[in-house]
Amino acid sequence: MKAVVWQDTGKIAVQDVPEPKIQEPTDAIVRLTASAICGTDLHFIRGTMSGMVPGTILGHEGVGIVEEVGSEVRNFKPGDRVVIPSTASCGVCMPCREGNTAQCDNANPNGPEAGTAFYGGPKDSGPLNGLQAEKARIIYAHSSLVRLPDNVSDDQALMLSDIFPTAYFGADLAGVSHGKSVAVFGCGPVGQFAIISARLMGATRILAIDQHADRLDLARQNGAEVIDFNKEDPVEVIKRLTDGHGVDCVIDAVGVDAQHAHGGPAQPDKDELKKDQELVQQVAPDAQPHGDHWVPGDAPGQVLEWSVEVVKKGGQIGIIGVYSPDMTTYPIGKAMNKNLTLRMGNCNHRAYIPRLVDLVASGVVDPTRVISKQEGLTDAISAYEAFDQRQPGWLKVELQPSE
Repeated sequence: MKAVVWQDTGKIAVQDVPEPKIQEPTDAIVRLTASAICGTDLHFIRGTMSGMVPGTILGHEGVGIVEEVGSEVRNFKPGDRVVIPSTASCGVCMPCREGNTAQCDNANPNGPEAGTAFYGGPKDSGPLNGLQAEKARIIYAHSSLVRLPDNVSDDQALMLSDIFPTAYFGADLAGVSHGKSVAVFGCGPVGQFAIISARLMGATRILAIDQHADRLDLARQNGAEVIDFNKEDPVEVIKRLTDGHGVDCVIDAVGVDAQHAHGGPAQPDKDELKKDQELVQQVAPDAQPHGDHWVPGDAPGQVLEWSVEVVKKGGQIGIIGVYSPDMTTYPIGKAMNKNLTLRMGNCNHRAYIPRLVDLVASGVVDPTRVISKQEGLTDAISAYEAFDQRQPGWLKVELQPSE
């Protein structure tokens, strides 16, 4: 079968790989009908997140049809349409029973202390072969799959595999509720769903911060007031718009990519920036330099600084943007002096997806508005290049398997 395979830092390929097989009685084999490219995948390609194992199939967002189940999978059968939560969970251990499914004790073969197990990630997360393929082996399938009703399309369900639940989780972490004001940093796919989630939770004012015109335009369509940080100081603007008080809640939907944002006070070392751009261009040869590319080092992230500055005293920050475990600094003093509540983590997908499936099935929200491109699996490399360059119109890329 065809799959997108990580070969080395800056090097991926679409190649033929063996089809997955049932290995445990709790496994299932799913034939993918759609998968997607995520910004997290770029971290693995760039080397921002280390520990990738050569030969690992990329991708952690997928929807498909069950082809085979192990003897202990009692709630699914061949032919069932399912969405695959990006993080795997056993449904039995104490974290899973508490709804903290991203911290399952059993799904990660590295042991209970290893943390989140997810598809297509580095050694510390499994590694579990990912979903940018024609078929995938799903571990603990009784817990790691969610059945789809007939009135939820594959395109809709694909957004429920990771980015919509992650955004909803982020709004939860940030304490969004009726009447609250919210700042969303980052208007990529997760940021767009963070805006939508904040609206669903009753926020009355949402300020969205980014630098890309097409993303800001979609944020505006989704109900946010927009701020281009290349043209305005977001801290000054948010303080002015809130009479100096700041917003009630902040959602960081950017992560390590904003470690040195263009126009921010912390400018990257030129040699380090050049090294990073050369690495990216191994995957995207035609890419132009980006002011907001990640730069190695352990300086506090620009968005982390901005978040602390724009939230009100006693406010709440939810961090769902991806930060490397190697990053060890945070503006903790400023946060403490403002009595802030900080919450963060990997989304508990299995705990959130069922309720979002119901919202989509009932017509409350249509998540397909975030999908901007649909490409064949065999065209994944060129799709990665365009997505990495943040070309207009390449907000969220769906990959469709070969016929």
